[in-house]
Amino acid sequence: MNEFNETERESKSKQEAVKQQLDRLENDVAQLKAKTQEEFYNELRNGVIDEVADMIQNMGAFGKDTTHSFALYIRAMKK
Repeated sequence: MNEFNETERESKSKQEAVKQQLDRLENDVAQLKAKTQEEFYNELRNGVIDEVADMIQNMGAFGKDTTHSFALYIRAMKK
């Protein structure tokens, strides 16, 4: 009988842990917001702009001031 009670307690404990985890996941899903097409596009665009600015800033063909100015100009194109 003692074994049964312990097994039942373990089972209830595991059920409660699963229920808590499910509640947390449901909360997380509820907080997620779907992005609009424009938000998605702007996020991608800004990422590409950052990559280009980084590449130009690391170019060795011009002086550091010139490449830094180019990079700032390009970053200003973000939306």
